[in-house]
Amino acid sequence: MRVFGLDFTSAPGRRKPLVALHCEFTEGVLRVEDTVTLTDFGQFEAWLETPGPWVCGMDFPFGQPASLVSALGWPADWPGYVDTVARLGKEEFEGAIRADMASRPYGSKWRYRLADLRSGSSSAMMLFRVPVGKMFFQGAPRLLRSDVNVQPCRPNADPRVAVEAYPAVVARRFLGRASYKRDGVQDTPERRGARRRLVSGLESEALRDAYGFTVAMDDLWRRRFIEEPGADALDSLLCAVQGGWAYAKRDENWGVPPECDREEGWILDPALLTD
Repeated sequence: MRVFGLDFTSAPGRRKPLVALHCEFTEGVLRVEDTVTLTDFGQFEAWLETPGPWVCGMDFPFGQPASLVSALGWPADWPGYVDTVARLGKEEFEGAIRADMASRPYGSKWRYRLADLRSGSSSAMMLFRVPVGKMFFQGAPRLLRSDVNVQPCRPNADPRVAVEAYPAVVARRFLGRASYKRDGVQDTPERRGARRRLVSGLESEALRDAYGFTVAMDDLWRRRFIEEPGADALDSLLCAVQGGWAYAKRDENWGVPPECDREEGWILDPALLTD
């Protein structure tokens, strides 16, 4: 089975492209094969038309908190409110987010999805620092316009399956809160060492214990994952790990727990499940 991981950005270009990492998932091994760089959203839209079957873990929020959708008077269902967001346009969408924040008391400006709370991620509304709200604006409407099977927001019979990923959840299993990416233009021996530990963890039995499979790569890939300061390809691999886990759980609702609000979306990772 082809499994992709996609490191996403709200403003792709040659210096910071979207990185789609291609893996093959068979007999309990996720093997790194190839990568595709997408420098604009037109290329992303074309890539979504890659014939299936495939599963792709994508690093952006597929949905918004249900309380925000209700407060703003948007349609409650995922196709409805994502289409509304697309019609609003970027400036009006961001203005609606800021207006909602301004109406709320200090200390409660952000609303959170259940997946955000369990994963420790920023609110899907966030427009700065890590601007996942902007990533949602660019990514979700393009998924809506495609016929891709979007789990759990818009399940269908299409053999191309998109699942929401958050690479930090995988990384924390091996690094805790240690940083593995450069800070601006500066890389450090400590962060390079963290990338080395993370790659070793992905190839270890500890990953099998958590996700049910291991990762395999050749020396060239291993060197790339360790040496790239920005860790874009490495983040794509972490997304592929979550995509592979979701694929393995496809007969169990793709690993989405029953308490999930499907209109909000869900980050696919065993760490978000409760007993």
